[in-house]
Amino acid sequence: MDTENLPNTEQSLEATPKAKRKSKFRQVKRTFFVVIALGLIVAAYYKYFFVFGDGVKSGHLNYAVKKGNIFKTYEGKLIQEGYRSKTAGTIQSYEFEFSINSKRIYDILSANSGKRFDLHYKEYHGALPWRGNTKYIVDSIISMDNSQ
Repeated sequence: MDTENLPNTEQSLEATPKAKRKSKFRQVKRTFFVVIALGLIVAAYYKYFFVFGDGVKSGHLNYAVKKGNIFKTYEGKLIQEGYRSKTAGTIQSYEFEFSINSKRIYDILSANSGKRFDLHYKEYHGALPWRGNTKYIVDSIISMDNSQ
């Protein structure tokens, strides 16, 4: 009888618990990293892609520009009616700085600077460099008053 081909029962009994411990540790480690990765994906979605709010802002268009070092984005500023004071003794107008998501809207705004607009916007929790410099993204023009 050839004893080399027979399994050593002492070695196989000792190896089994270590192998189970290793595989259990790997499974726990893998689960931990999957949960962390899913958490990061959900957090990134919430920060940059979840629409926190949307609405309409009205005011006179101050400017619409195309700017950026790497990502050229369309930006604008709306001066709203009314005044506010951040510090005592000073007066400052309400300003709404926003990014514009399409060239068509940018062309209309840049050709009509100084006119009164009602702009629909979406608000995100964070800004992405290719989407614009602000967390407010104007996606449509509700109305434009031609009188200045």
